[in-house]
Amino acid sequence: MIVRGALTALAIWACSPAMAQQVAAPAPAPVALPRVALDTTAGRIVIEADTAHAPITAGNFLKYVDGHRLDGVVFYRAVKVADQFGFIQFGTNGDPKRVLPPIRHEPTTQTGLHHTSGAISVARFEPGSARGDFTISVGDQSPSLDADPAKPGDNLGYAAFGHVVEGMDVVTKILDTPVSPTATVNGAFKGQVPVETIRVISARRVPPAP
Repeated sequence: MIVRGALTALAIWACSPAMAQQVAAPAPAPVALPRVALDTTAGRIVIEADTAHAPITAGNFLKYVDGHRLDGVVFYRAVKVADQFGFIQFGTNGDPKRVLPPIRHEPTTQTGLHHTSGAISVARFEPGSARGDFTISVGDQSPSLDADPAKPGDNLGYAAFGHVVEGMDVVTKILDTPVSPTATVNGAFKGQVPVETIRVISARRVPPAP
């Protein structure tokens, strides 16, 4: 009886998932986020697109990159509010040969991303109108460019979707470029249009961080 009881207890122990020794499965490796190099006439800027938190907006940017739709576009706007504070803007500027359909707006309250220094976001008019024009922040623009449900009216902010990981010195150089006091872009942005034409030579994916 003692032997039989011992064997029964051993069988229960061996079959019990709670008690049997098991090798823990390794944790899944984090997915590397895609990176894009903007080779410009002012230097190289490398952007990490956060497809994990802002899949629609980051995916839209990658479509422009993969379709070579940003090759040759210019930085047509430099808004310098103070030293090391402002933003630059580049993109298709409504060129019908380059633009893709507008995308659904992803507010920062949904993605958890913010307009910190180096953040890239997509320009828009009303929410859901964003296409192929992008801004890069210099200095912390959060919370002014983020969504804020407490504000009246259009309080959805802009859709941040990534961050500059290399070349912030180039971004700052573009921000600091002299602007024309009279030039406009389609009648807008007076006093914000760079005198020098700074062009994106190519926009291509590069290997993600190891």
